[in-house]
Amino acid sequence: MAALFTGKVLMANRERDEVETERELGLALENKVLLLYFGSGQCPRCRQFSPLLKDFFLRLTDEFYVERASQLVLVYVSRDETEEQQSAFLRTMPKRWLAVPFGDALKRELELRFAVSEVPAVVVLKPNGEVIVRNAVEEIRRMGPACFRNWQEAAELVDRNFLLAEDFDDWARRSITDPIRRLKYKLDKKMTEAKDKEGKEEEGEESP
Repeated sequence: MAALFTGKVLMANRERDEVETERELGLALENKVLLLYFGSGQCPRCRQFSPLLKDFFLRLTDEFYVERASQLVLVYVSRDETEEQQSAFLRTMPKRWLAVPFGDALKRELELRFAVSEVPAVVVLKPNGEVIVRNAVEEIRRMGPACFRNWQEAAELVDRNFLLAEDFDDWARRSITDPIRRLKYKLDKKMTEAKDKEGKEEEGEESP
């Protein structure tokens, strides 16, 4: 995914920091579903949609809602008329959002690459950069955070490296029978340990 932004700079933490090296971008974008949000703080339709997208993002990534953030990253591609307007808009959005710097040629490159002609538009990309959804605005409005699972599964089908190594245990626990097997194993282990302890105590009592 970082290849999409090779040689480019993204703004992080509401424009206070820059994410520019390939390593930094790799860490920020690797193994995640990427949302490119094309919008503007002045566009009436964007003003209606942006709060929904903000809530959508927070419910999937904020520790107030989830124990572990979903593998999701968002890059804001601005159509704001001034840098001040872009900054003002980003201050109302989640701190984890990344953004293309105001006036950067990358904005036009992304618009052309993904055929974005009007805003709001949310392009959903797989970890390998392929498109999952050309414009997910209506899907997000209709389904909310539930649609992320569909994107996650689509990405998983194409790229087996979608999940981080430490996530495989979490993924496995989602099967219906696995928690039962784990519980049974723990109970059997405790019973075995208890029997061994009783046996040792009996042997101790029988000894002269």
